[in-house]
Amino acid sequence: MNLNQITLPVIDFDRAVDFYRDMGFTLIVHSPHRYARFECPDGDATFSLHAADHPASGLVVYFECADLDARVQSLVAAGFTFTQLPTDERWLWREARLNDPSGNVLCLFWAGDNRKNPPWRVTA
Repeated sequence: MNLNQITLPVIDFDRAVDFYRDMGFTLIVHSPHRYARFECPDGDATFSLHAADHPASGLVVYFECADLDARVQSLVAAGFTFTQLPTDERWLWREARLNDPSGNVLCLFWAGDNRKNPPWRVTA
């Protein structure tokens, strides 16, 4: 089994589509004003947006970036506002965070081998 995609609820559909395109994701399905799917620039993952009346709560979407610092710098230069610039976290990941126009929390991170194999990994 492999995680294929997630779907995020968005309040202002058109604004959200523009936001994710401007971040560098490729729009691959577009049903205006109700559904869109994007492909990540690296790997096989996709994610979708669907129009909703209410934002999600407690949701954090993680996008792994080997070039985290440079990517964040590029996005800041393009006008994106981060709630947290790249920070080394105690769980051995480097993370930066921002919100999409609907308030969904996005975490751009780099963890290297620690993503799946931290020192505290549980053994079978």
